[in-house]
Amino acid sequence: MAKKSKKQQQSGGTPATVALTSAGVDFTIHSYDHDPSHPSYGEEAAEAMGVSPDRVFKTLVADVDGTLTVAVVPVAGSLDLKALASAVGGKRAAMADPTLAERTTGYVRGGISPLGQRKQLPTVLDDSATTHPTICVSAGRRGLEVELSPTDLTTLTKATLAPIARP
Repeated sequence: MAKKSKKQQQSGGTPATVALTSAGVDFTIHSYDHDPSHPSYGEEAAEAMGVSPDRVFKTLVADVDGTLTVAVVPVAGSLDLKALASAVGGKRAAMADPTLAERTTGYVRGGISPLGQRKQLPTVLDDSATTHPTICVSAGRRGLEVELSPTDLTTLTKATLAPIARP
């Protein structure tokens, strides 16, 4: 696994790392060899980085009352769709069509980042993120994670903090 500082990433990267660099946010890149046969992108990332699954967050795209909405939850848990809908003032939520999620965010499934999306979507970050000084989220492709403070992630994505994960 390679770690790169912000300065090392300035010469290129994904839309997520470009957005972080442009914002002047401190972050660390973690890369690992993605195994296509692994059953869970998030658990694979946690294992490869040697980071607790409650500090590695997955980015999910849901449809809340007809509006695509990003949910960022720990890989150690799952998304509570009812809680997500409630967090954004909606009534019903369902997982979005994967093709629509990819087309709207500009990322592929397993590599969707909450940062640098093609179209900024309403975002909700599980409030458990605030119990950690840093968390890891996808940096925009499989096998690439970005570690940053939950405060910076919340600010850059204009996220709402809410309890949207369940164990």
